[in-house]
Formats: sequence, structure tokens, C-alpha cells
Amino acid sequence: MLAAIVESTDDAIVGKRLDGTILSWNTAAERIFGYTAGEIVGRNIRTIIPEDRQAEEDRIVACITRGEHVPTFETIRRRKDGGEVHIAVTVSPILDDAGRVIAASKIARDITPQKLMLARLQESEERFRLLADNMSQLAWIADPKGWIFWYNKRWFDYTGTTLSEMEGWGWRAVQHPEHVEAVTERFRAHIKSGDDWEDTFPLRSATGEWRWFLSRSVPIRDDEGKTICWFGTNTDITEMRDAEQRIELLLQEVNHRSKNMLTIIQALARRSDANDPEFVENLERRIAGLAANQDVLVRRAWSAVPLLEMVEAQLRSLGEAEAQVSCRGPEVLLSPRAAETLAMALHEMGTNALKYGSLSIPEGRVEISWWLQGEGTGALFRIGWAETGGPPVTPPSRQGFGSRIIADVPRAKLDAQVETDYSASGFRWSLECALASVS
Repeated sequence: MLAAIVESTDDAIVGKRLDGTILSWNTAAERIFGYTAGEIVGRNIRTIIPEDRQAEEDRIVACITRGEHVPTFETIRRRKDGGEVHIAVTVSPILDDAGRVIAASKIARDITPQKLMLARLQESEERFRLLADNMSQLAWIADPKGWIFWYNKRWFDYTGTTLSEMEGWGWRAVQHPEHVEAVTERFRAHIKSGDDWEDTFPLRSATGEWRWFLSRSVPIRDDEGKTICWFGTNTDITEMRDAEQRIELLLQEVNHRSKNMLTIIQALARRSDANDPEFVENLERRIAGLAANQDVLVRRAWSAVPLLEMVEAQLRSLGEAEAQVSCRGPEVLLSPRAAETLAMALHEMGTNALKYGSLSIPEGRVEISWWLQGEGTGALFRIGWAETGGPPVTPPSRQGFGSRIIADVPRAKLDAQVETDYSASGFRWSLECALASVS
């Protein structure tokens, strides 16, 4: 019966002398190690022990010699074909009638399948850890009731917290006080219903900064549809949210500017004399002047515009006569409102000079100059237009819309002092206002 038990077990049972000589070798040992009993009995047990594990046998012999039982331990042995097999080994001393240790019995269980499975599991866990810890989102896993028991490294790096602080509902500590209750209520509702969860809210960083996150969580279900856990992520959308707000503000600004532009065009149309044969021409050139300034503003994203860039944009409409114009002055940045106002005035004076003034003949000249006076809140801005070398000037008999553009509009929009001089030697125009009105 004892022999039948030894032969029918799935564990290798091996008997050996203290010097390592193998005395018995059951069927399971043949299957596990590849040697038949006839091949291995009489040989030393070290035959199946790899070179780097020979010291194990020394320790086993020492224990057995002292009559001690060797508790189960895991190790590797060598098969007949050279392959390795993972085993769990238990070694016990065999005593004679006098109680002396004369041999040892080894029971070895093949654990290779378990080891392979464990290795695959560890590899899978390592891949998951690498993925989870290196993804751009903060990630977490909660149990079916919403108790969070795992966070990825990104979460701890961002929040500067530990698992013991965040476990369960500890994440509420990094929620913004104005959002935490509403977020918690919505999350609990989705946990209860089992529906996918999505929300947007700010989270506090380790440095105390509040950043906005798009947060999502989905239930992971078993084959029967029962929720076994929740997997969630938090994606930083601060820059995207800021960009959307800037776009919204820009659209509002474009809408506002477009309405202003339409108002100006309507004013141009109303002030231009429809009975004047030059009505269409005047209207078209004034709109062209607005368009040139609009191009400058668009290039500058409706921010500050260099005065020289605005002036040069208006002078391009003069064609070859542009070479007769000189510009000088320090660097000055104009607000979009000031750029529109001054551009319309300069365009109007340039067109008049080209038709009737100094730019109507090759010898004529125009000098545009500007300068700053004072500092701080009391600083002043001055700009002037001076024509020389042209035909004698005849003062206008009435004030038309052109006069309103170069004088009345700047006075109203820039709170400026504007002077015009129609002396026979050449038309002159000057504007003075607070620097704050144009910058």
C-alpha cells in the first residue's frame, strides 16, 4: 500500500544517502526530471542541481545530519534534457532503530506552471504600472461603492499627497471648496446608478495652484454585468479652457470692432455728398484707408500697434508720391482705437495732398513727425503734418466731412487739441493729447 501511494502521487519522492547517492526514484520523479529510475538510482542527487545552487545541497545535508526537518522552499532543478524546472521541496531525515540519521527523503512538487503564470501576471502588472504612471492623465481605481484604493504616480506627483491621505474619499481634500460638494454629490449619484461619470472642476496642486481637469470614470463589469470597480482619469484642460476663453473674448472683440467699422462706414456714406460726382470715389478711398488700418490691427491681433507701422500702411495708398513723404519720431505704441482714429486722419490728409496739395506736383514734400513730452501720467503725445513746395493753398469755403475726420473725430475720440493751418505756403495739421489717450 505504501508503494502504491508513493507511485501514484503527483509529487516526486526521492530517497538518498547522506552523501547524496540516490536510493529511490518514483514515477512522478521520472516525469518531473526526465530520468528513469534505472538511469538515476545510484547517481548523486547533485546531478539535477544547477551549478549556482549546489550550496543548497550543502545546507540541506547539514540540517539533515543534525536530524532537522527542512521546511518547504522553492528552488530550481535541472531536467535530463537540460531544461529547468521550478519545484517546491521538503526534506526530512530518515532514522534507524537507534535514532541515528542514515538517509533523507525529498518530496518535490512541480510548480513551473504556477511560476510561469505568476511571471506573466507580474509582467502584465508591470506593463500596467508603466502605462498608468507615464500617462499624461491622473488615474485612479475605486471599488463598486466609490471607495478609491489606487492612484497612479501622476496623481501623487501633482497633488503632493500619499495613498493614506487620499484613500477612500480623501480626494475631497484637494477639491476646490466652491466645487467639492457638488462634485461629490454627482459622483455618488453615478456610482449608485452605474452610469459613466464625467465632470469638470479644479484640483489643487502640490504648490497650491488650482488647475482645471476634465474627469471621467467608467464602471468595469464582470461577465454577469455586475460592477467590480471603477476606473477614472483626470485630464488637465487648463490651457485648453484658457484658450477657449481667449477665443470667446476675441470673437466678442471682433464682433464689437465689426459693428464699429459698420458705424464708421455708415457715417462716411451719410457725410459724402451723393450729388457730388466724386461720391463713389471718395467713399471707396476712405473705406480703403480703413481696410489698410484693419490689416495692421489684424496682424497685431488687435493689440498695440507701432505708430510708424500704421503710418506706412496709410502711405502705401499714395503710390509713387509716397517717396515725397518723410517720417520721423520715437517708438510709440497705439491702442487699436487710437490707430483707427489717426489712420483715418492721415489717409484723408494724404488724399487731399495728392489731389490739391504738395503731393500733386513732384517738387512738393510732406513731413510727418511726432514726439513725446514729459513722463508718467502727465506725458503728452504730439504729431504733426506739414506740407511744403506745393501749389498755393486755398482755404476751403466750407467744412466738409474730410475736415471732420482730421479734426472733430480726433478731438472727440482722443480728447485731443487739433489745429489746422491753411497758409498759402502749405497745409499744416497738429494734434496734442495725453499719451494715455493713444496708448
